[in-house]
Amino acid sequence: MSIVVFDSGFGSLSIIREIQKKFKGELIYFADQKNFPYGLKSKPELRQIIEKTIVLLEKEFSPQLIVMASNTPTLLLDYNRISSKLIGVYPPLDNAVKLSKTRNIAILGTRSVIQSEAITEFIEKCNMPNDIVIHKIDCSSLVELVESGKFLTDEEYCKNIIKEVLEDVFLDNLIDVATLSSTHLPFLEILLKPIFKNIKFLDPAKDIANGIKDFKLEKNEPPQNTLRIFTSGDVRLFEKNLQMMGIENKVNSLSL
Repeated sequence: MSIVVFDSGFGSLSIIREIQKKFKGELIYFADQKNFPYGLKSKPELRQIIEKTIVLLEKEFSPQLIVMASNTPTLLLDYNRISSKLIGVYPPLDNAVKLSKTRNIAILGTRSVIQSEAITEFIEKCNMPNDIVIHKIDCSSLVELVESGKFLTDEEYCKNIIKEVLEDVFLDNLIDVATLSSTHLPFLEILLKPIFKNIKFLDPAKDIANGIKDFKLEKNEPPQNTLRIFTSGDVRLFEKNLQMMGIENKVNSLSL
């Protein structure tokens, strides 16, 4: 089984961790850091990037499945037309509704998602109960904390930025559940939970891993998972940051 997981940087790792718990096989992780952040790209720019990426990944690796580990292109693009092998990631609103007692739910995402018509349309398609209020919060600056590696080196700085972005809006709106709708954001959970003790943060990574079961993948599984890592950015810097997270795999260069 060969699966490629990609986004514009660290975000894919939150998905890969869950896939590795459920499946054995070859995982290929492509961090397209050259095009970080997806969340500040225009829709035409993003479509061009994603289409080029899919062509490259299919040519280089011939995977059985490609996981687009980013909410931004998943929501903004009609990705099923790009490749039948492609799956995306969505805000886990159904779970959020089940968990919320105050009926106020936050979607934490990148600017382009939060400001898009696509997220509004997605919410409408989810047929939320009438008493549910959805609060869309631009967390682009929190995504940057992860991609820059700040979350690994300066905890206090990160806490201050998190409070600046979220504290008032969480309290003012009685929010008790928040979806981590950028795959970078789960890396901040260790900081988010102590600051906001009464809020449940939902990571869609488990949904993605479970969803892979719906695909009929060849089961020529090796005895254990293998992970190959590629970046379109600075190989040495990315390798250094991964090592700080306990990931010792070699990082290879791959450019669009």
